[in-house]
Amino acid sequence: MSPIELSQDACDFLDEQRVGHLATSTPDGEPHVVPLCYARLNQTLYFVCDEKPKRHGPRSLKRLSNLQKNGRAALVVDRYNEDWTKLAFLLLQLDAEVVVRDVEYEQALAALRSRYRQYENMSLTIDSNPMVRMTPSSAHFWKA
Repeated sequence: MSPIELSQDACDFLDEQRVGHLATSTPDGEPHVVPLCYARLNQTLYFVCDEKPKRHGPRSLKRLSNLQKNGRAALVVDRYNEDWTKLAFLLLQLDAEVVVRDVEYEQALAALRSRYRQYENMSLTIDSNPMVRMTPSSAHFWKA
């Protein structure tokens, strides 16, 4: 699908929130949803397969396998509050692919490290820690 331009309100909302939920699917349509740390560079979102404990290492993550077979995904970023007049969410439909250029990887990694201090102490490299570029193709932003 064609990329879209996110509104300034949507970009601000993405920058204010800390976690999204990424939905991918297996080739036979089985859904898979995981919480996700992300960073935004202009109109593009990124996540890295980091060094948090994993059963089989970052390259074996189901979300990565799903995206390599089907590059379509969805990301929901939401804000919950007991005061329901403050509720909001952004649903993005995305085209996703693994980053292969060193320059893009380093720029996105710098954005992730500035957003999540935990990444500062991780030795994240393009060879061992895949990064995924997520380009929005549609957006639905709702605020109470």
